[in-house]
Amino acid sequence: MSRVAGTLPARHARRRGEDPSLAPPSGIVAIVGRPNVGKSTLFNRLTGHRQAIVDETAGLTRDRLYGVAEWRGRRFTVVDTAGLDPQLVGDDAGIAELTRGTQEQARMAIAEADVCILMVDIRAGVTGLDEDAAAILRTGRAPVILAGNKADAPGDPHYAHELYRLGLGEPRLISALSGTDTGDLLDDVVDLLPPPQGADEVQPDELRVTIIGRPNVGKSSLLNALVGQERALVSPVAGTTRDAVDTLIEHGGRQFRLVDTAGIRRRGLVSTDIEHYSLLRAMHSLERSDVALVVIDCSEGTVAQDRHVAGYAADSGKGVVIIANKWDLVSSEDRSDPETLRHIASAFDFVPGAPLLTVSATQGRNVSRVLDAAQEVSNARSFRMPTGALNQLIRKAVEDRPPPFHKGRKLKVLYATQASTPNPTIVLFVNDPDLLHFSYQRYLENRIRSVFGFSGVRLRLVARRRAVTEG
Repeated sequence: MSRVAGTLPARHARRRGEDPSLAPPSGIVAIVGRPNVGKSTLFNRLTGHRQAIVDETAGLTRDRLYGVAEWRGRRFTVVDTAGLDPQLVGDDAGIAELTRGTQEQARMAIAEADVCILMVDIRAGVTGLDEDAAAILRTGRAPVILAGNKADAPGDPHYAHELYRLGLGEPRLISALSGTDTGDLLDDVVDLLPPPQGADEVQPDELRVTIIGRPNVGKSSLLNALVGQERALVSPVAGTTRDAVDTLIEHGGRQFRLVDTAGIRRRGLVSTDIEHYSLLRAMHSLERSDVALVVIDCSEGTVAQDRHVAGYAADSGKGVVIIANKWDLVSSEDRSDPETLRHIASAFDFVPGAPLLTVSATQGRNVSRVLDAAQEVSNARSFRMPTGALNQLIRKAVEDRPPPFHKGRKLKVLYATQASTPNPTIVLFVNDPDLLHFSYQRYLENRIRSVFGFSGVRLRLVARRRAVTEG
């Protein structure tokens, strides 16, 4: 029987602290393949959101998107590598560019991903680009799943015999559009993922901090200012940093592991194949970090991509500190206007209470406060609420504002507890999780934050069903 991703009910009740689905995502799955084989459609299917643009025009997706998928209680990051961005002009130069981009995509997937899904179009058959990608993927350390997409009609599986020549074993035939057998594909993915994060070669008391942001906002300059020496190459040319680099320093009696990353560009502004993979590398760095320093260029103002970058960190369950760099380039009039900082802070209101520091990395201004802010956010992220106090707070919140009726039924919050996860997660045991509207969930979150804080940390509320005892 075919299995469709995203349609299966919860398998069983979870016990406190034993539910992997409450943990932050761990493991990176890259969807690799030539243009127009359905990578973005599969990405949307696995993550449950229509984040990637889907169109018949080859190469339409202009950047790599990421999302979080959950299957069999395991949460992991899915990266859509549909960003070859070739100039499909139809001449020899265009074909050569496309071939080079496909090979580069496969190499980067090998280097950064834990599992690779090579997608091919079974109706179109195996092309030279498919063979190039398969040859490179076979040489890598990451396990590879061969997915034959567009197996929609009963006769389509008969085309599958050609896929065996790619040398990647038994192909998994799916339809990303309808979801046919994508559940079986996810079974394969979960079976091949490494154990959840925790085996990194780091000290238990080490605070891991990743520096992320758009290109040319001063990430490397901030790293050098924190370290006190020219640790990373600094250049006025955007995109100098290609690889994530670890630096160990001590501050306030604690060891910090700092990771500088390549700039994350927005859709449509990627000019080379190497730059296409900055998000993949940044996500890999984020996965093994505790706090993200989101660097913005405040002399240019806050742009949508700054919000997207901060969203990557928040969705990964990391603490967030906003670094408004190049403050020295802001006019004196704007620096003295309180509205300037309020405007910057409002752009990141989806991470309540995230510290906002005005910094000049090149001049060293306020750099000394950065690691202290990271420490404060880390403390908030690791804070555990007493169960009794949490339930008393929830009961009072429900009394003050009872849940509204939905289709003649009313939500009953029976019990609350904080899960044993690295990032703050509250499990609410209720009569029916479907009755917990997002607006009421936000109300409960705000009540919790008003007492316990959690500044700079995304607070996650998860509803679980529990039978109501009558009488």
